[in-house]
Amino acid sequence: MAIWSAEIKELEKLYESLKGQLPNLEKELERLGKADDENMILLYSRRCLEVIITDLCDCELKRPRKTEPLKGIIDKLHKEEKVPSNIITSMDHLNSLSAYGAHPKDFDPEQVKPVLINLDIIIKWYLKYKDFQIVVKPKSEGEKYDSQHPVISSAEKSIAVLPFRDMSPEKDQDYFCEGITEEIINVLAHIENLKVIARTSAFAFKEKQIDIREIGRILDVETLLEGSIRKSGNQIRITAQLIKVADGSHIWSERYDREIKDVFAIQDEISLAIADNLKVKLLGETKSMIAKRHSENLEAYNLYLKGTYCYQTLTTEGYNKASEYFEQALEKDPNYALAYLGFVAVMINSTLFGNVSPDEVYPKIFKYVNKALEIDSTLAEAYWALGCINIYYYWDWKEAERNFKHALQINPNPSIIHIDYSILLTITRRHEEAISEAKRAQELDPLSAYINTRVGQSFYYAGQLDRAMEELQMTLTMNPNYYFAHFELGIVYLLKSMLNESIAEYQKAIDLSYENPFIIACIVCNYYRLGEKNQAVKLLESLKKRSETEYVPASCFFLIHRVWGEEDQALEWLKKACSEHDTWLPWLRALPFVVSEGSKYMALLKEMGMLY
Repeated sequence: MAIWSAEIKELEKLYESLKGQLPNLEKELERLGKADDENMILLYSRRCLEVIITDLCDCELKRPRKTEPLKGIIDKLHKEEKVPSNIITSMDHLNSLSAYGAHPKDFDPEQVKPVLINLDIIIKWYLKYKDFQIVVKPKSEGEKYDSQHPVISSAEKSIAVLPFRDMSPEKDQDYFCEGITEEIINVLAHIENLKVIARTSAFAFKEKQIDIREIGRILDVETLLEGSIRKSGNQIRITAQLIKVADGSHIWSERYDREIKDVFAIQDEISLAIADNLKVKLLGETKSMIAKRHSENLEAYNLYLKGTYCYQTLTTEGYNKASEYFEQALEKDPNYALAYLGFVAVMINSTLFGNVSPDEVYPKIFKYVNKALEIDSTLAEAYWALGCINIYYYWDWKEAERNFKHALQINPNPSIIHIDYSILLTITRRHEEAISEAKRAQELDPLSAYINTRVGQSFYYAGQLDRAMEELQMTLTMNPNYYFAHFELGIVYLLKSMLNESIAEYQKAIDLSYENPFIIACIVCNYYRLGEKNQAVKLLESLKKRSETEYVPASCFFLIHRVWGEEDQALEWLKKACSEHDTWLPWLRALPFVVSEGSKYMALLKEMGMLY
């Protein structure tokens, strides 16, 4: 038994007493009670505190919280004597202790118990503050009897599609199961006023034995679709169940025994059945979207599913295999628009997170996107890709914004479109809008380490360093081995002048990645700032050596010479970065301490067309 079991039971009693009167707090307390991992306990404890602090900011400080970190609000509440001192002390302790779960070297499971004790103190005070009364709502006559067919109310239009299980004899259809699941997600995402959780968060529960109702609560949806696929030869059996999270009851279920060639029709039937049972109004465009066929060629479709499966690994090997499958799919069906866009996604990520030169692939990316649009001009993914091209290659911010807005008009649900639109807003220094768009992406994909990291990034570019740290530490609490979050946290530490901590986070990112050159450049700069020039020079020489055999972004060397004060060399490297359409340049241009207004560096960027 955990040493904090008694504290959990006390909090469960508080949860039972709420009866829906404080829904935001109730939701986080329920998640806390179900958590079976000390890091998740810290996460949900902190979220309980966030709910309370946010409400106190509204009620006592008479203003919305917006982007303020918890510590700042707690200090203001204390200074203005809005909250008793003993409660302020508990808030400070909870706030500081709950962040350590993101850093295993600093984290001691013994601190879970004091976090829960402080939370119990805070909540009991908060309930008195709210003049809380236990009210038991009587059931109406209609509610006294369970219906055989549960109905979803108009306020419950949200769904997560869990990965279908592979029930095939050989257990070799994992890619097919994931592909069918993603196809259904993509179709449902086009339904107006239906919140559809993104693939990343829905797939986080794959092969995990978690109660279906708990999954629904974690993802904050009212319904779940789960199912299985059994494929044998030309025969396929698909089962699907639509489940109401509140009580685990089945709203709808069906089994399809068909030939494999009928797989497209089965997807349509499932999507239409979901819409019907959720009482979602289908407009003409949505109906045509459900019935849409991107390819009638079953072999091409199968290869596309394999390519998507490999791409989702987010590794160089996965990208290479995905490209092969997409190429084969296009050989089978040259008019398969989604296969072209599969290539595009691989190439964009290879320039952002790999070691591929933008000049090498972006002209090809543009060609593939235009080909996809010639085939189908209604693909949101194509306009998303155009937005990325205009951010990273052409630096055309206005056109990029038009692309993203058009993509979201076609399909408002993809978290990747929202987060890349947020990136555009961050780069153009429209920070409040950027944070809002990033938080929308987070709502649609709450368990995505990538999305959560980008949310933290939007905060530090806005100058909200403590809030950025909170988001990134929470990301690492959920996924401690995510290198991108370690890298971004390293930047936050740098901005807070915590150079040793920054280097430690950069090094973790390096150890967990393929030794990303830009992260190494950041470490070089930090060693120089610390006066360890020999170490800095050694790493710089290693980067130069790498650049002889592989693509290393010129921005790496610009940044190093810029920090070292070697302006002439920095300017030459910046010119090279511009000529290569270096994908890091938009980010560096948005950081005033790297490229300040009126500097020769800014003058060069403006001369090259990087205007706002």
